[in-house]
Amino acid sequence: MSLKRQLLLASLLMLIIPWAGLQFVLELDQALRDRAEEQLRGQARRMADVTTAELRDQPPLGPEDPAVFMHQADQQIHLDGYGDDWPGFHNGDQPWQRLADQPDIRWQAAIGERHSYLLIHVSHPDPAYMDPAAPEKPHEFLRLRWRTSPHDNPLVTERILSTPTQGQVVGRFPYSLSRRDHRVVGQWLAVSGGYQVELRLPRLAPGDLLGFEVVWPDSEHNGTYLSTGTAMDPLPLVTGRVAGLEARLSTLMFPGQRVFVSEPSGSLVALSKVPAPDQRRRFEQLSTVEILEQATLTGLRALVRLYQPEPRLFNDARPHTLPPGSAGLVQQDGHVYLLAAAVTEDGRQLALMQSLDEILALAGSTLGSVIARSVLLIIGVMLVMLGYASWLSWRITRLQRAVNATVDPDGRISGSIPPSRMSDELGELNRQFGHMVDRLQGYTAYLESFSRRLSHELKTPVAVIRSSLDNLEHAATPPEQASYRDRARQATDRLSQILQGMSEAARLEQSFDQADLEPFDLAQVVAEATAAYQTLDPGHRIRHQGPTADCQVHGSPELMVQMLDKLVDNARDFTPAGGLILVTVERRNDRLQLSVFNEGSSLPRGLAGEIFNPFISVRDGSGEGHLGQGLLIVRLIADHHDGQVMASNHVQDGTAGVRFEVSLPAL
Repeated sequence: MSLKRQLLLASLLMLIIPWAGLQFVLELDQALRDRAEEQLRGQARRMADVTTAELRDQPPLGPEDPAVFMHQADQQIHLDGYGDDWPGFHNGDQPWQRLADQPDIRWQAAIGERHSYLLIHVSHPDPAYMDPAAPEKPHEFLRLRWRTSPHDNPLVTERILSTPTQGQVVGRFPYSLSRRDHRVVGQWLAVSGGYQVELRLPRLAPGDLLGFEVVWPDSEHNGTYLSTGTAMDPLPLVTGRVAGLEARLSTLMFPGQRVFVSEPSGSLVALSKVPAPDQRRRFEQLSTVEILEQATLTGLRALVRLYQPEPRLFNDARPHTLPPGSAGLVQQDGHVYLLAAAVTEDGRQLALMQSLDEILALAGSTLGSVIARSVLLIIGVMLVMLGYASWLSWRITRLQRAVNATVDPDGRISGSIPPSRMSDELGELNRQFGHMVDRLQGYTAYLESFSRRLSHELKTPVAVIRSSLDNLEHAATPPEQASYRDRARQATDRLSQILQGMSEAARLEQSFDQADLEPFDLAQVVAEATAAYQTLDPGHRIRHQGPTADCQVHGSPELMVQMLDKLVDNARDFTPAGGLILVTVERRNDRLQLSVFNEGSSLPRGLAGEIFNPFISVRDGSGEGHLGQGLLIVRLIADHHDGQVMASNHVQDGTAGVRFEVSLPAL
């Protein structure tokens, strides 16, 4: 079994911990909900007693009692006849009132700070409007009747509203239609299938009386009228939410609770809410751990509710449909509540609701937080273990593939292993394999090209020596013999130089093992060496550019000077008399760039990367005296310092030439 599967099985065993915690939370939640139901019933009974005391002067309204319910206007109502600024319009739940035996008429009533409002919709096509030239002619009109303070003022106020066409209407006295009462004004608007009237009345409070009827001519019996509307004798009772009762109930409630009180007829008397304090912080204020914890708590709440009974939908417009003394879970506005119902002594219904979020908080946000943190920890450990196993497996597989890819079927090194930046054992193993492959590849390439290059370099002096010896046998005069001997001697010197250059490169590679590497200031070493070059070679302009200090590298100052000697010597060979040789040191991010620019001819195309190999030279002529070993030494020293060396054609301040650049890691 693989390491990844073993770690997966071991990690899955830790899931027993959150499962046991979830079972404990479910048991605790059930116990606390049972306790909360009992407390909620007692609180509902106490609120029912308070409701009875507050409404002792207001008799309950039965299902058969005529009534007009006044909604609370949450904004100022503009009299335009449309009703789009009435309560419930924008959420698509406009609370129209209607009578079962009169389907052609429906209405709404609302109460504001200073006035009452009435919106009447009549489904009566082709109404007969008033004729201003013959006002006595039968026409359609509205009759309003109301009475304020029934105990103090037994008189009923009546007003008539009619219009010759749609538009503004004003209340008129019934026995003197020419007199107008501007306390009753509104807008008469023709709509599809009938008309709609929006009126403003004097402010009526719960306990007052209000009735209206729609009157129109009877087309079958000339001179008679038909009517429909609310009861006119007795007048319907004005009912609505009682602000004093709502304020009194609010003092008895806890955060996260709602209470509804309704008449036996179903109309709402009081609605109070005490929102839970919002202790949540904004998303951008949460840390990563807190975000994960909140997400886990949300999931925990979802699991708890999954094991709870299915809640019933609660309609706050008809809370009287709940059985007296009932309790259970209800759902409203997408939230789940625990509900307890009670009945007052005079028959009114009271429904008290408690947010389950608060109960879950009582069930232990601390416990939930502990479970959430443990789940996060376990999931995190599992992911880390699986990820770590996958990472190790991937690294081993990648190293295995890289090693296999570096060797072709014939056993020759055909590629390199990508370097690893990891400092662990696998990273070190990767680097060791990489170094080994690089050394093998370099050595293989060296062996493959050495014989060819050495043969090429030795061919000319050997041929010169052979031809000189052959000609020497046939030379008749001493000058001819001396000439052939000189040519043989020069070829022998060439062979000696080749062997000496090869020995120098070999000794340099051997000296790397004994070289002491230490931190030193590259800029200071380069500046001092450049000044010495100018003193020794006044025939060229050798200049230094860049800082003279604070460029620390780790390596050997002696080897660095030797590398710079080779670069400057190479530059002098190609720079005309009085030409510029510019030595530069600059910092680029975390590396130092040492460059030597020389004025003169450019590099041949395609040879920039080959001149650092042995026996490569681009000098004019046969290249006698130049073995191409100097730039090889430059490359060897740069590689020893984990650097890179490159050559390119370059233009410096308008002057064309060649630039050699060595990139070294900075401290």
